[in-house]
Amino acid sequence: MQKQWRYFLLALGFFTRFPVPNFADFQESDLNHSVKYFPLIGILIGLLATVTYYALGLIFPHVVAVLLSMAVTIFATGAFHEDGLADSADGLGGGWDREQALAIMQDSRLGTYGAVALFFILLTKFELLSAMHGDMVMLALLCAHPLSRLSAVWLMATLPYVKANANYSSKAKPLATQISHCDLWLASFFGLVPIVLLVFFIELTISNWQATLGYVCLLAGTIAAALWWWRALLKRKLNGYTGDALGAIQQLTEIMFYLATLAWLQLIAA
Repeated sequence: MQKQWRYFLLALGFFTRFPVPNFADFQESDLNHSVKYFPLIGILIGLLATVTYYALGLIFPHVVAVLLSMAVTIFATGAFHEDGLADSADGLGGGWDREQALAIMQDSRLGTYGAVALFFILLTKFELLSAMHGDMVMLALLCAHPLSRLSAVWLMATLPYVKANANYSSKAKPLATQISHCDLWLASFFGLVPIVLLVFFIELTISNWQATLGYVCLLAGTIAAALWWWRALLKRKLNGYTGDALGAIQQLTEIMFYLATLAWLQLIAA
């Protein structure tokens, strides 16, 4: 249990600004054992976003509470995933070949592709959440954050890590690069349990199993399509993943979750 607590704290310190103890005997390989807790960190971020939205919603209008809840999660994570999205957009959009793409992703300057991607993803996230009613916003926040981090774990499990070379040294170093089958199952548990609870809540609320099943299928298909597309792009462009690519898939999955949820809400309301 002491080791597992250590691995959890490593994941917490790696992905958030929350203070954790310094481990004098830290080794980069320790992060491989902390991968299973990535979606659990997502649950904590989702809870933070939900509590922020609910508390501020008692004072401010709905759209202001949505905007400030987004700001709180960005601050709590140090814009870690947003940075990965921007760097991935710059590298994959501006790089003519693999080496050039990796070099651009390593560059700390923000390019046109990255700026456009950041603007689009943040604006879309705000618009999608603002279009939902309050209860659904909280449920979506609780579920999207762990699931989106699970998608990064799935990406790690199905693609090789792009190792550093003379032209590229990942800013995300140290980085978890391996995950065991047992850890993958545990990560999947943390990432999917909130979705299962959401589905049960929806069914209890609307008492329409056809509509609930439709939501599950729409959500699964949307997330799977986004993950398949991003994985195929990385395999073709880089022949693997980088730390930036993991941040990007987190952002893409989060957006697709909100998109599928809002689409379903519109369909059942029609």
